[in-house]
Amino acid sequence: MNKRVIAVVGPTAAGKSDLGVFLARELGGEVINADSMQLYRGMDIGTAKLTEEERRGVPHHLLDIWDVTEAANVADYQRLARVGIDRLHAEGRVPILVGGSGLYVRAALDDLRFPGTDPSVRARLEAELDMRGPGALHARLAAVDPEAARAILPSNGRRIVRALEVVEITGQPFTANLPGPDSVYDTVQIGVAVPRPELDERIALRVDRMWQDGLVAEVRALEAAGLREGRTASRALGYQQVLAWFAGDCTQEEAHAETVRATKRFARRQDSWFRRDPRVHWLTTRGTELAGQALALAGEAPRSGHSLIT
Repeated sequence: MNKRVIAVVGPTAAGKSDLGVFLARELGGEVINADSMQLYRGMDIGTAKLTEEERRGVPHHLLDIWDVTEAANVADYQRLARVGIDRLHAEGRVPILVGGSGLYVRAALDDLRFPGTDPSVRARLEAELDMRGPGALHARLAAVDPEAARAILPSNGRRIVRALEVVEITGQPFTANLPGPDSVYDTVQIGVAVPRPELDERIALRVDRMWQDGLVAEVRALEAAGLREGRTASRALGYQQVLAWFAGDCTQEEAHAETVRATKRFARRQDSWFRRDPRVHWLTTRGTELAGQALALAGEAPRSGHSLIT
């Protein structure tokens, strides 16, 4: 594969994880996680982290590396992802990058350099976030950097603070620090596309299954481990809504419904992010046809007869 990286991207619930496992088995590869919330230990059900059985013997990397009290840091992720990619290349293995966190995918694959931080600016913005809430800061971001505001959820206070911090430190829009596509690896990006009505149905079914599989108990255990103090993990889809129910801000039924609504909104933003990248090859097929097309894009013909679970 000439030190190639295969990236499987797209919105949540599209089927990226299964395709990533299939490609890894066919190509002699291993999976590197590019879902920012799957980096957290204990956040399994709500992030749809594959079980050991579902990984089908394929090693998965960059899962469960951060405590829920730690704030996510994309620069740290970039370093770890590239160490993993380079190690797999050295071992003659194919890195299969899988995830829907667009900035994390770009950080791993592209020549991105992240501005430093200013503790005083960060502290002031975080204090304002605590006092006024993310909505007010998101409105300010929309005024100074509309493109960044479109890419960041209004509820994602951590990312809003970071974007405003970069604007203040550099005097430029946050998006000015994300240059055009400039890959550092020979990369094939495969986008898994699902029609919106079908994707919405998949999301609703996934949230139902998460509740049935014990999401509430998982959040309760993580709350005891400091989840509420984690600026990143506490705002993860599903976890944020269940915590709001625990706090008496809504009923369990409302938390469930809001998780579905928020996840649908998030999936639309993910799709918009990846659609802006002309390097992504979008596939709309399913099952065997999807598997064959993905292998063709990777430059390989089917070898082992491994099946694709969708």
